Amino acid sequence: MRSIPPALQDKLDAGVTTLAHCWRILRRDGAVLGFTDHDDDLVFAGVTYRAGTGFTGSEATSRFDLSIDGSEIAGAFDDQALSAHDLAGGRYDAAQIETWLVDWSDVSLRVLTARGTLGEVKREGQAFSAELRGLADSLAQDSGRLYTGKCNADLGDQRCKFNLASAGFHGAGTVSQLAGTSIFFAAGLDAFAEGRFTAGRLTWASGANEGLSIEIKDHRLTGNGVRLSLWRAMPEPLADGDAFTVTAGCDKQFATCRDVFGNSVNFRGFPHIPGNDFVISYPTSGTPGNDGGSLQGG
Repeated sequence: MRSIPPALQDKLDAGVTTLAHCWRILRRDGAVLGFTDHDDDLVFAGVTYRAGTGFTGSEATSRFDLSIDGSEIAGAFDDQALSAHDLAGGRYDAAQIETWLVDWSDVSLRVLTARGTLGEVKREGQAFSAELRGLADSLAQDSGRLYTGKCNADLGDQRCKFNLASAGFHGAGTVSQLAGTSIFFAAGLDAFAEGRFTAGRLTWASGANEGLSIEIKDHRLTGNGVRLSLWRAMPEPLADGDAFTVTAGCDKQFATCRDVFGNSVNFRGFPHIPGNDFVISYPTSGTPGNDGGSLQGG
């Protein structure tokens, strides 16, 4: 139940017009940003809520399944607050967001009206809109462990427990030649076998994309050198000399876990689970001359 300050309730009952909305965004990297639809900056709880960014919010409606339907925020990019580079780089993915109703004439009179996470973001020129997902949205997501032949842990995470800092499973390099928007030849990785970094992770250490990470689609050794392909283009163009670090990838097969990483004790899959061939199999006739009889297929 929301606790509304009595003074604020009196103003709400009187139809006061000194109200504004404020949005507090907490990114996964710990950065905190504030925005408001008021025409001047507001400050409370140690956060400055910036005006002049065009931030607006739509009305939120709840369905019977408790998820939020049609709620979103919209605004314009501002290099000092919210940049297109950070948004495209995924820094706002699944960021936590709070919506406050504030009396701008006395910011101590405020009430938290909603809390959730940022969902799908749409961009058009210098404007953007972002879906707001309520706390109940997590109840509609699949959770728990799935029974699959492959491992469902990520290489190096707390469930996998493999040390990616081990020799031979991490490296550093630079872009030596571009072969496309998301394909390039790399210097510094000649000592690694082909495929070692396929499905691995690359983090940019310099250049326009410094600090951003992405999964590697393919790691090949060619006549022209080591070629890396990324799953998608980076927010900013790559350039010769951009430095990066890489960690090994895993195809999540039990044999790979056992033979390459020596980590079978932590394998988080079910390699002996019956597959589709077993499900659709049926009895067939026995071998001729087998005294044990036979089963007639049907």
